[in-house]
Amino acid sequence: MTREWRAGRRWRALRAVLPSRTDYIGIPRSWKGDLIAGLTVGVIALPLALGFGVASGVGARAGLITAIVAGLVAAVFGGSSSQVSGPTGAMAVVLAPIVLAHGRGSVALVALMAGIILLAMSAAGAGRLIQFVPWSVLEGFTLGIAITIALQQMPLILGEPGPSGGGVLRGAWFALAHASAGPWAISLLLAGSVVLIMVTWSTFTTALPSSIVAVALVSVTAWLLNAKVPTIGSLPSHLPMPSFPALHVTLVRQLFGPAFAVATLAALESLLSARVADGMSGTTSSDQRELFGQGLANVAAGLFGGMPATGAIARTAVNVRSGAKTRVAAVTHSLVIVVVLLTAATVVANIPLAVLGGVLIVTAASMVHRARIAAVLSVHTSERLVFGVTALITVAVNLVTAVEVGILAAGILALRSIAAESGATKEDLADHHDGPVDETALLAEHIAIYRLDGALFFGAVPRFEADMARTGEARVVILRCKGLSHLDASGAAALARISEAFKRRGVTLLVKGASLEHGRMMEAAGILGDLERRGHLFDDLDAAIAHAHRHLQAEHLRGGDADAA
Repeated sequence: MTREWRAGRRWRALRAVLPSRTDYIGIPRSWKGDLIAGLTVGVIALPLALGFGVASGVGARAGLITAIVAGLVAAVFGGSSSQVSGPTGAMAVVLAPIVLAHGRGSVALVALMAGIILLAMSAAGAGRLIQFVPWSVLEGFTLGIAITIALQQMPLILGEPGPSGGGVLRGAWFALAHASAGPWAISLLLAGSVVLIMVTWSTFTTALPSSIVAVALVSVTAWLLNAKVPTIGSLPSHLPMPSFPALHVTLVRQLFGPAFAVATLAALESLLSARVADGMSGTTSSDQRELFGQGLANVAAGLFGGMPATGAIARTAVNVRSGAKTRVAAVTHSLVIVVVLLTAATVVANIPLAVLGGVLIVTAASMVHRARIAAVLSVHTSERLVFGVTALITVAVNLVTAVEVGILAAGILALRSIAAESGATKEDLADHHDGPVDETALLAEHIAIYRLDGALFFGAVPRFEADMARTGEARVVILRCKGLSHLDASGAAALARISEAFKRRGVTLLVKGASLEHGRMMEAAGILGDLERRGHLFDDLDAAIAHAHRHLQAEHLRGGDADAA
């Protein structure tokens, strides 16, 4: 029975990530809108696929293959009905140093390895971790990516590839410092024309995507003027046959770290893009299935000689705004690029690189949402710090490191905030004792009541111990735990140390309102048994105060013997 139950559980888990008929249940009503949306996104994705392929260092061919193969596989197997996947700016940023260190040939293997890692993440349910990435980190790396993409276009536009390594800042500076007078002026003019057309085109019409119009007009103009500028170069007129990348144990070992970083980025960006699509379309995506679909998409991209792919937030948003309701739209987007590849590869090969640079600069600018950045900057100093650090490291180092440092910084600042709000607050005995005024005043000299608030964890322990060191002339200390939300091993160990210190000073510790979870931690720290044996655990504060009163009376009769009660 147990074996059958386990088999059934595995089958249900597998079905949860596989396509089903419900994926296409709305096609009879939405197919026209899906086709129009797919055509629109396909036209927009074409120059982006070319540009991101060039920007990553693997070439326009890999960008096109990835948009077709990964886009199609992710559309069928992914967890969102309106997600559009393919090469992205964030992925280009991460891939560029990998290409410099290991060459173009390593990228297909990185895609294959990253896909396998994503499949493992899906099986482990890692999609739930997206909710733990702070908002300030997300906005910070988005701004950092936008700046990085813009800086990457400087060598592309100026025709100066720059030295290998050193990051985008060094590459952009090198391109500016070494650009020759003639060619760079023409390239800059072409890129500037693309930017101008894309920014102003929507004021004339929205019937045609501004990126395609800008690429077509400026490329034709450059051809008519016989401009001597670098172009995309030859492209395949058909899709290659799938094949395994060259596998070497040493190379796989060297690429595991980069592949894991790529998989982490693909998971992060895909899940974020799916959340954006859910908010825009009112649908609900599956995080587990999204990682599964992206894993298969990256495996497929690697087998066809492409580059790693991820869900594309900008293209997904266009897809939803264009009327997409089912996966047919994302499938159509890939098929549109296939048609272009089969019928117009020669034309596309003559597009100047500077034109793609202009498209990517506008794309980078569109990623920056000033209202959201202003909201982050207006929240709190710690949020501004995390936002700034994440953006800076994204540009100066890389995106994965930026996310890691950003989450670490956000976590440290959050713990600091929690620690600042946690602690022991001394309360007035008169607020809890109904006896005569004189008796209450006398007891208050020797009974100290402390209310524990927030979390007593490793970050709050120093402050807590400092508070407990200032109990003055008190002979009995009562700790009220009702407001204690969390007690970790460090906090329980601190309670044990304080209890021992009190014993040496002849002070009795009483604990009121400890929860079952608090009791487990105190038992692990070795303090619970002693408190129970002495009868120093209470559920009622009045009972704790009465016990403290009796203890003081017994101590007085015995001449200061603190162990009498």
